Amino acid sequence: MSISGDSLSYRALDASYRDPCGFLFTLEGGLYRQINKAYQKHYEHLFSSGLYNKLTSVGLLIHHREVSIRPPVPELAYKIIEPELIPFISYPYEWGFGQYRDAALATLEIQKIALEHGMTLKDASAYNIQFSCGKPILIDTLSFEVYQSEKPWIAYRQFCQHFYAPLCLMAHVDIRISQLVRIHLDGIPLDLASHLLPLRTRLMLPELTHLHLHAKSQKSYAGSKSIPSGNFSRMAMLGLIDSLETGVRQLRWKLPETEWGKYYEETNYTDAALTQKEQLVGEFLDLIQPKPSIVWDLGANTGVFSQQASSRKIPTIAFDVDPVAVEKAYSEARARSDSYMLPLILDLTNPSPAIGWGHSERASLLDRGPADAILALAVVHHLAISNNVPLNKLADFFAEAGRWLIIEFVPKSDSQVQRLLASRDDIFPHYTIDAFETAFRRHFEIHQAVVVKGTERRLYLMEKR
Repeated sequence: MSISGDSLSYRALDASYRDPCGFLFTLEGGLYRQINKAYQKHYEHLFSSGLYNKLTSVGLLIHHREVSIRPPVPELAYKIIEPELIPFISYPYEWGFGQYRDAALATLEIQKIALEHGMTLKDASAYNIQFSCGKPILIDTLSFEVYQSEKPWIAYRQFCQHFYAPLCLMAHVDIRISQLVRIHLDGIPLDLASHLLPLRTRLMLPELTHLHLHAKSQKSYAGSKSIPSGNFSRMAMLGLIDSLETGVRQLRWKLPETEWGKYYEETNYTDAALTQKEQLVGEFLDLIQPKPSIVWDLGANTGVFSQQASSRKIPTIAFDVDPVAVEKAYSEARARSDSYMLPLILDLTNPSPAIGWGHSERASLLDRGPADAILALAVVHHLAISNNVPLNKLADFFAEAGRWLIIEFVPKSDSQVQRLLASRDDIFPHYTIDAFETAFRRHFEIHQAVVVKGTERRLYLMEKR
């Protein structure tokens, strides 16, 4: 939505249009948030109580600064703030289990700290959490309100729908069920979660309390003109938060063995070839000037090659279709304190679309780009042969996704391609290195092409024309 004022052109972001307390907007390439007068009392308490300073100091709330620019909607405006930018906005349906769990625990920790400062979270949306420097952080400064004693936690149901229900379903049913949050943007309905969970979870106190009985309670009061009220002390609030935290911490996902989760254990690369490929990726990255501000690794697996970018202090989004590979990448990045890598789940044949009201509340993958540089290593043959995507369409996609491209071509003679062809007819006469280069030259200039030693694979550095 565009808002014109004087000679300035504001653009309000639909991701925040539901909040009466304020909204995000862009102006001349900058991102800002208008805080409305309706939120003044809560905003002032956020600072006078010390909550803002506490949360920002421990990395749980995004920093912002107040700015003096003309508000897009002056009659409602109290202040304009400029939040610190996050390198890449991700969504819950792109997170692995560990990320989801860490985001839930961060939300509960924020609520506990808020209570210590006389405030409470009025929103517990998973979309208010992003990952910055490898850790979950709250990006919605307007999520707090002054705490009123004896009042229950208004965001309890939202937390259960956005965090606890998805986590329980991932842990107890199937990791892939997290994709339900792509359909249910306000979280998985509790009655649906209760129906899908196995019977044994009714013997688990947190699941029984926060999902099964919670869903039953919702059903009992559906359509009622009044919701039962009663005293809900601060001690009871803390007990509720502790119970949720215990439930989240107890959840575990036992990683199954998958083809991609152990890819590098069964690769046909020699150690020398793997080492040379890593060196080439690093050298190609160093040739890109100016230094990329963000790199997307499409088909990153466990992030082995993503580290060539993240170790150079470049924010690196390591996408892969396999939740096991993403979970390993996230766990290993946390273990080595890699604050520049963000592993995410993404199916390149069905990437995250633009969804929500007007198809604009949540941006598509390409709408969140383009990236300065793309890594596409050992992925072309999977898309071209396993998924029948023509080479020219691959070139079109990569040209839209980023400016620089480090891409690998794996010929039919390679054992990995032979595995793909073993169970199907070879209907790909045009899958050749000449056809590959011809398709990509329509969009890119090829700066370098190097054969990986001991293989027939070729690594390219390309720049968009």
